[in-house]
Amino acid sequence: MKLRMAISVLLFASLAPSGAAFADDAGKGKLTGDWGGVRTDLQQAGIDFQFGYTSELGYNAAGGTKNQLSYDDQLSFGATFDLDRLLGAHDAKIQLTITDRNGRNLSDDAQLGTLQQVQEVFGRGQTWRLTQFWYNQKYFSGALDWKIGRLTVGEDFASFSCKFQNLTFCGSQPGNLVGNYWYNWPVSQWATRVKVNIPGFGYVQSGAYQMNPGFLNVDQAVLPNNPSGTTGVMVPVEVGWTPTLGPTQLPGSYKFGAWYDTSTANDVFTDDDGNPEVLTGRPFEDRHGRYGAYINFLQQVTRPDRDDPDRGLSLFLNATIADQRTSTIDNQIAVGLIYTGPFDARPKDEIGFAFGRTHVNDRVAKGERLLNQAGLGPVAVQDSEYAFELYYGLQAADWLMARPNIQYIRLPGGTSHNDDVLVLGLKTSIDF
Repeated sequence: MKLRMAISVLLFASLAPSGAAFADDAGKGKLTGDWGGVRTDLQQAGIDFQFGYTSELGYNAAGGTKNQLSYDDQLSFGATFDLDRLLGAHDAKIQLTITDRNGRNLSDDAQLGTLQQVQEVFGRGQTWRLTQFWYNQKYFSGALDWKIGRLTVGEDFASFSCKFQNLTFCGSQPGNLVGNYWYNWPVSQWATRVKVNIPGFGYVQSGAYQMNPGFLNVDQAVLPNNPSGTTGVMVPVEVGWTPTLGPTQLPGSYKFGAWYDTSTANDVFTDDDGNPEVLTGRPFEDRHGRYGAYINFLQQVTRPDRDDPDRGLSLFLNATIADQRTSTIDNQIAVGLIYTGPFDARPKDEIGFAFGRTHVNDRVAKGERLLNQAGLGPVAVQDSEYAFELYYGLQAADWLMARPNIQYIRLPGGTSHNDDVLVLGLKTSIDF
């Protein structure tokens, strides 16, 4: 871990801000270049390798039980096989990705008490995992898109970028609420997804994902196995509208989605006799089916440079609600902005700012109040946690993005029993 931290810091400190120059080949924008032309030859033959590294440093300047510096990281190794070039199978490909996570979690190390992690890349076991292993086939010139294999839900449904370091603003939002069964990256499960692209509008898609907590295990997680213990199937549905607005055709993405999981799960409040479980200690009531809904909006609103469509201000809104019978955290909302190319001399740099609220189920809070009233406490009664993050994204080289950030968390855990948290962070991404 110390070696990886040293590599991350030294790379960030030693690189000139202008970035390195690369030949116009398959290795352009990669730290290791074109491997003497081998990378280009492989890509032309139908094999494209991906190697990535992400690290996150976090220091709590305020809040928690002690001041602590924590570091975590993720290595990813992927390959895309273009079956058209390799085997003559038109519009078909296979994706294989293996990930390895390591390090510590500041939220735990300093006992911050937060509902959402201040280092999003930590979690799901510090281990190697089979993150993607799927076959993708397109039909009718791409109008119909089918994927099957080991998938992560968030790569297709409620998908969102992960530029921020606080988990509130990173990735597919439903996984932040119901992560006990909506598995985001790096956990995959056997699944299939069908997408219909609609010209001039966007798309409609649905999927079926095997619900099995065994996929969270760290033993043999890198193998394409099928552990016992399947509880049901989750079926998400999403409608996406992808307009271009105004005379400059600014791109937007507006996603509306919902999901239903056929599994049986515990109620968060009542026992099997319909009474408060916190008072009786009896088994929780069984609830059949878990569900929720979400929206995910992203819209570019300015474009200062007509020759560079990526530059400009984009606004986003993510909001998710989960059923109150089975979800400890029942809703989350996040809004923010990302400005790409804030300065003419730095067209690939970014400035990001976001605000989010994560809400604890009122039925959970009711149980906490009952405990205190019965003299079985004291326990903190939870409500909402509020998170803010500001970062500057420095594109130090084509292959290196460093994002120093400041996070402020008001009412960590949704309670005033925890001190507010101030975190200084650094998120670094390297493309090898």
